[in-house]
Amino acid sequence: MVINNQRSRLSRIKWNHFANYIVIALSTTLFSILSFSGNLKISTIYLLEKISISILLALSLSLVVGFLGELSLGHAGFMCVGAYLGGKTAALLEPILGNGILTFIIAIAVGGAVAAVCGFVIGLPALRLKGDYLAIVTLAFGEIVKSIFQNTSADTFGGALGLKTPRYNREYLFIYAFIIVIVALAVIQNLMRSKHGRAITAIRDNEIAACATGINVTKYKLIVFLVSSLFAGIAGVLYSYSNFQVQSAKFGYNYSIEILVMVVLGGMGNINGSIIAATLITFLNLKLATVLTGDLAVLQNLLYSLLLILIVIYNNAPALSRVRGKYNLKSLIAKVKKPKVDPAIQNDDKAYWANIPTKIEMDEIISVDATPQDPYKADPPKKEK
Repeated sequence: MVINNQRSRLSRIKWNHFANYIVIALSTTLFSILSFSGNLKISTIYLLEKISISILLALSLSLVVGFLGELSLGHAGFMCVGAYLGGKTAALLEPILGNGILTFIIAIAVGGAVAAVCGFVIGLPALRLKGDYLAIVTLAFGEIVKSIFQNTSADTFGGALGLKTPRYNREYLFIYAFIIVIVALAVIQNLMRSKHGRAITAIRDNEIAACATGINVTKYKLIVFLVSSLFAGIAGVLYSYSNFQVQSAKFGYNYSIEILVMVVLGGMGNINGSIIAATLITFLNLKLATVLTGDLAVLQNLLYSLLLILIVIYNNAPALSRVRGKYNLKSLIAKVKKPKVDPAIQNDDKAYWANIPTKIEMDEIISVDATPQDPYKADPPKKEK
C-alpha cells in the first residue's frame, strides 16, 4: 500500500518543470569531477564561469522584458553596481577574512543588495513610463553609473584604470556560480508559476484590465525590478571574482543590448530558451575571440552578427516553419521516447476478447432456445374469462 502511494505521488510530479534543474545540476557535477581530477582546461573553466554569469543575466532580464513586458536597456548598469561594490567589499575583507567562502558570501550579499536598491530607485519613477521612454530612462541609468565609477579616484574604485579585485579559486568559482544559477532559476520559476506570476503576466497583456481587476500594478512592477536587479548585481559580483580587474567600460550600452539579445533570441518569457541562448551566445563570443586573432580580429563582430541574423531568421521565418517543426528538441525527444516496432513481430491485440477478464467464458453456452418463432406472426388473442 505504501509503495502504491509513493508511485501515485511520483506520477503526479510534473517532471518537465524540473528538467532544467536536473540538466544544470548534472552538468555542474560532471565538470566538477573533471576539474578536481585535473582533466579540465583553464580555458574551459573560464568559459563555464562566463556561461553561468550570462545565464544569470538572461534570467534576470527575462523577468522585466519577457514576463512584465517592459523594455530595459540598462541591465548592465545594475551589473556594474554589483561588480564594483561587491569587488570592493571582497578587496577590503580579503586581508581580514582571507579569500574564502565567507568573504564570497558577504560580497555577494552586498553587491546584490545595493543593486536591488538601485532597481527600486529606478523602478519608482519608471512606473509611469512605458515603451521607449522606459528604455531611455534605464539606458541613462546605465550610462550614469558607468560614468560615476569611471571618474572616481584611484583610491576608491580605481578610476579609469579599473578596480583590482581578488581572483577566486578556479576549481570552485564556476561551481558556486551554477549553484547561484539554480537558486535564481528556482526563485524566478516559482514566482512565475504562482498567483503573483499570473498577475505579472496579466500586467504585460493589458495593464488597464489588470488594474481594473484589482491587481496592484505598482507593487508587482517594483517586485520585478527588485528581483531582476538583485540577480544582475550578483552576476556583477561573480564577474569581479572571475576577473582580476573591473573596468566600467565593459558595462556599456552594447553589453546591455547583448543581454537583451539573449532574452529575445531564447523567446520572450521562455526561461529554458533564455538559458540556451545565453549559453550559445557566450560560447560563440569566446570562440570567435580565440580563433580570430591578429588581423582577423576585425571579422569577429561581423561573423557574430551574421550568425545572430541566421539564428533569428531560422526561429522566425514563416517559410521555415515546417523545418522548425520537424527538426527541434521536442521532436527529437519524441523520437527517442517512441518505441521501435518491428513489423516482423506480431503483437497481440490488448482489446482481444481472450485478454479481457469476464465472469463467464465466451465459449460457454449461455442459453438455448430450440423453438423457432416467426417475428411477423402475431400473438394469439387471449380468451376473455
